[in-house]
Amino acid sequence: MAVSQEAAALLAPLGRPRVMGVVNVTPDSFSDGGRFLDRDAAVEHGLALLAEGADVLDIGGESTRPGATRPLVTEELDRVVPVIERLAAAGAAVSVDTMRAEVALAAVRAGAVVVNDVSGGLADEAMAGAVAGTDALFVAMHWRSHSDAMYDLASYDGPGGVVGAVVGELRARLDALAAAGLPPERVVLDPGLGFAKRGEQNWELLRGLDALEGLGRPLLVGASRKSFLGALLPGPDGSPRPVEGREHAHQAVVLDCARRGVWGVRVHDVRAARDTLAAATALGLAVSEEDA
Repeated sequence: MAVSQEAAALLAPLGRPRVMGVVNVTPDSFSDGGRFLDRDAAVEHGLALLAEGADVLDIGGESTRPGATRPLVTEELDRVVPVIERLAAAGAAVSVDTMRAEVALAAVRAGAVVVNDVSGGLADEAMAGAVAGTDALFVAMHWRSHSDAMYDLASYDGPGGVVGAVVGELRARLDALAAAGLPPERVVLDPGLGFAKRGEQNWELLRGLDALEGLGRPLLVGASRKSFLGALLPGPDGSPRPVEGREHAHQAVVLDCARRGVWGVRVHDVRAARDTLAAATALGLAVSEEDA
């Protein structure tokens, strides 16, 4: 099935990365501690991000922080579907952040035009076929395991290290998705920063984005507030910088994504990202993915 007109518009060259604003409808997110679990609060936050310049709103009902417990499917549906309905009705381009095919389908029916699966379809074998039968885009992230075990799999000793492994495994995901009826033209790739990657491995991936671009698909980069930024900025006692103090370092990543022509950045602070991208454009540093 072809993508919807709204989804297709998200793939058109823009001259800068698209900004995907995060709306966590969860009680235990690492980044905002459940501030938007209430539906009205989540919708209000989404509308605020939209007003600040978000191109897409990413609505998630399952925390993927290390050690997080998975909600029941009914809980996840109850968290995200009403929020998606209201934000889509308000004119937002909405993405659903889920690893479950049932939630993805309900979200698309509610108005989502993107399915953002951090497992790339590995967590639910029905996901690829389900999304193939819709008109939504699919974001396939590099993933090796659920959060309770992912760091046990953060070993990249083969040729090319972490970059070579991520490129190879995402290529395999593209092939598997195509076999399930979801062609590459409908897929955006995400290197999976922080997921089964430790400290320096994340920086290696960011420095090696050119290799991932060689897969021929748009890239979504999600570095916002992640622990490798905190580890880069330790306090006097050596402890990582808290979440709320990582944004300045994150904007350097956003700027580099603009310079490389990355398709999108997934962020918590939309205003900061749009300010950075405006300056990058004025300086001639931002290029479209088509020109990268």
